[in-house]
Amino acid sequence: MGKLDWDYTNLAKSYLNRPDYADAAIDALVAIAQPPMDEEVLDLGAGVAHLTIKLAERGLRVLALEPNADMRQNGKARTAAIPNIRWQEGVMQDTGLPEASLSLTTYGSSFGVVDRGATLIECARLLVDGGWMACLFNHRDLDDPVQAQVEAIIRERIPGYDYGTRRQDQTQVIEASGLFGPVNRLECPVMHRVSKAVWVEAWRSHATLQRQAGDAFHAIVDEIDAAIDVPLAEDGSDWMDIPYVTRVWMAQRLPRDAG
Repeated sequence: MGKLDWDYTNLAKSYLNRPDYADAAIDALVAIAQPPMDEEVLDLGAGVAHLTIKLAERGLRVLALEPNADMRQNGKARTAAIPNIRWQEGVMQDTGLPEASLSLTTYGSSFGVVDRGATLIECARLLVDGGWMACLFNHRDLDDPVQAQVEAIIRERIPGYDYGTRRQDQTQVIEASGLFGPVNRLECPVMHRVSKAVWVEAWRSHATLQRQAGDAFHAIVDEIDAAIDVPLAEDGSDWMDIPYVTRVWMAQRLPRDAG
């Protein structure tokens, strides 16, 4: 099995509280790719099934590939009652699955946690000619006042904080592979209403922050928790409306004999 650079073992439970992708983005993805309903699609780096469930809800049969045992266990528990989902251990740059066996492969916030070039080569091997790959990310709206406050806390503690590849435009790396094209980009805003406790717990799944914060990770999340004041409603709830944008990059596998 190929090397996995990111270890989500200590984040898996908190990852359950991450926000879902915009339904409009998933609907558009499926409408463009039009995968055969009688064939499996592959969700690579499926985590705890945020994207997997969305695909299955649209009638697709989904093979969820996830290397981390804790993430996979939580994903299996979430999807135990969904018959059109099955799970398999594996990494996305070396799946061991048959060549030209799929019409759609997806990456829900997982594209780039290993080498993207190697991932695209394996993706192209798996897809039939004309099959689709799609990578999705849920990006916090950094113009939102709450997110701006969070950003200030993070950058005060980690002056050189870097989002890495997850906030980059994925078009260039996909086209540079010479295996896919042209790239379609979708962008769908989505508002998530969550309690403050759930919102803070979701921060404890933030692998990019954890990797750069090191031992200070939980202290930074505690500081975020203390800094964000959410007035209680009359019923005692502390709901927060958090704006996100689901961004999708998707492209077709070029014919194998092209050139």
